[in-house]
Amino acid sequence: MTDELGMYAEELIYNYEHPKNKGVMDNPDTRMHEENISCGDKITVYLKIDGDKIAEARFDGTGCVISMGTASILTDFLKGKTVAEVEAFGKDSLLELINIDPGPVRIHCATLSLRAIRKAVFIKEGKKIDRDTKDL
Repeated sequence: MTDELGMYAEELIYNYEHPKNKGVMDNPDTRMHEENISCGDKITVYLKIDGDKIAEARFDGTGCVISMGTASILTDFLKGKTVAEVEAFGKDSLLELINIDPGPVRIHCATLSLRAIRKAVFIKEGKKIDRDTKDL
């Protein structure tokens, strides 16, 4: 793994080593667990939603630098965003946020937390999970 670290953005590595928002949330409004079966990454996201805004976002799980670093960056970024903004936030926006291109093999590591967050929001809103979310 040490050789691979050179290809990751410094911010991603920092967030992996010093994650923000990591830990179980008491009484979330919604939560979702997702796993990347190809590599074993696991994440549970927890959200508190106040009106139409993400008031708090946390995650817990285990995984690689890409999946856990991204979860840290993403949960921090989404605080204060509207539910509509979360629903519209896709793969391209995520890759721009984390500032790396993980390539076709590791893209599912990068999108794991986004898939979980979007599913949690759709379920909380009583909406059917869209194709874009399922394909993350």
